[in-house]
Amino acid sequence: MTQLNEFTLAQARDAIASKQVSAVELTQAHIAAIENARALGAFVVETPDQALAMAAAADARIAKGEAGPLEGLPIGVKDLYATKGVHTQACSHILDGFKPAYESSVTANLWRDGAVMLGKLNMDEFAMGSSNETSFYGPVASPWLPAGWSAEKARAAAATKDKKGLLVPGGSSGGSASAVAAHLCLGATASDTGGSIRQPAAFTGTVGIKPTYGRCSRWGMVAFASSLDQAGPIARNVRDCAIMLRSMAGYDPKDTTSVDAPVPDYEKAIGASIKGRKIGIPKEYRVDGMPEEIDALWSRGVEWLRAAGAEIVEISLPHTKYALPAYYIVAPAEASSNLARYDGVRYGLRVAGRDIQEMYENTRAEGFGPEVRRRIMIGAYVLSAGYYDAYYVRAQKIRTLIRRDFETAFAAGVDAILTPATPSAAFGIGEKTNADPVEMYLNDVFTVTVNMAGLPGLAVPAGLSKDGLPLGLQLIGRPFDEETLFSLAQVVEDAAGRIDLPKPWWS
Repeated sequence: MTQLNEFTLAQARDAIASKQVSAVELTQAHIAAIENARALGAFVVETPDQALAMAAAADARIAKGEAGPLEGLPIGVKDLYATKGVHTQACSHILDGFKPAYESSVTANLWRDGAVMLGKLNMDEFAMGSSNETSFYGPVASPWLPAGWSAEKARAAAATKDKKGLLVPGGSSGGSASAVAAHLCLGATASDTGGSIRQPAAFTGTVGIKPTYGRCSRWGMVAFASSLDQAGPIARNVRDCAIMLRSMAGYDPKDTTSVDAPVPDYEKAIGASIKGRKIGIPKEYRVDGMPEEIDALWSRGVEWLRAAGAEIVEISLPHTKYALPAYYIVAPAEASSNLARYDGVRYGLRVAGRDIQEMYENTRAEGFGPEVRRRIMIGAYVLSAGYYDAYYVRAQKIRTLIRRDFETAFAAGVDAILTPATPSAAFGIGEKTNADPVEMYLNDVFTVTVNMAGLPGLAVPAGLSKDGLPLGLQLIGRPFDEETLFSLAQVVEDAAGRIDLPKPWWS
């Protein structure tokens, strides 16, 4: 019999509905899996008592015939989401000890539908990073191994503080991706500001969707860049992702950027015909130096969609080349504003000083990590007098042009766009952290345009690299047309076949 923690979310849902397994039994299996996989560093807080209480309540509702869509299904929550009475620190030292008295709208929706919380997942500090190495709690390791590594070597590396040499799971939602890939939870909440759902999904062989901006509420999420941040799920396959998103999404009057639009039953899009769909292939995404295996993967994706009846057309998104530099002006600018509230006065860390000014300085200097400080400084610079027009205003104008590129393509009849998800497979922990930070930022080259334009984007596993590591393709859709992305992604998933994680090295 399949181990209970190896069920997909849909399989677990069906097993609970048919009384093959109880919510408590399913939750116990995941709690045991988490305890056995602490070497990964995926969870920063485990909540087994709360999880078992939620599971018992789910079983009681099931017995009364009152089951919700996610009844009794154990999931993980990225540490970016406020969870009432439970550690919420965005994996930053400056939020030490913070336990909110309120629940984020997204997690409240999940608990409303019966989901069970296993704990809080590791992430890059304030979601700033592409590798989950900037967390105050240390890096997360991918459950996938570097080529040629033995289980013994991996366990030895995992026992060290920096886990150097093991693979990154991607970021900032690295804890979410690693936990889902390692079967520690059935699905996980994540967030995407410039690719932080899609890139870790691609690195770990999981599925992640960044919905249209405004589809999921941002209320109760720790803010990074408010005009770019969007909540979304990471799950083991396309169907599971669709199931989770339906519960996470919805209008929220507490979020002024939330869009009052009906939430479809995304699962119904799974298996829908894509015959006649027009798929755009943007020539600007064939970047210099792109590995041959990424280009070959992209070509295979094109052929899979064509074979399923889609029409393939080449399109141009001419302002793509400006997206990454524009993003790294807009995002740090908004971050510097959002993070101004962390001053040691009201909550979190406080480091004493001779006066209040020195207390501010000491608290922020000790509380923020190097990457967060770097982005605050960049943001403050581009918003300062004399540079605001030269940098920030110009970046916002480029953002408008990027959005118009997509609007032009969609107006010409394109239903979705296919691109690579990442420029490479996962790299090693420590491999890029000491290099030029721009090298790390380049990991977002295929994903940032989607956030700049506010569009939905989905990453789906599509094959393995020459070293046997997951590679993903990205599908970009029209605003609020996530259904089309799910139907297209299912075609890719079916054609690519299962991408199975090798035997766990941590057990």
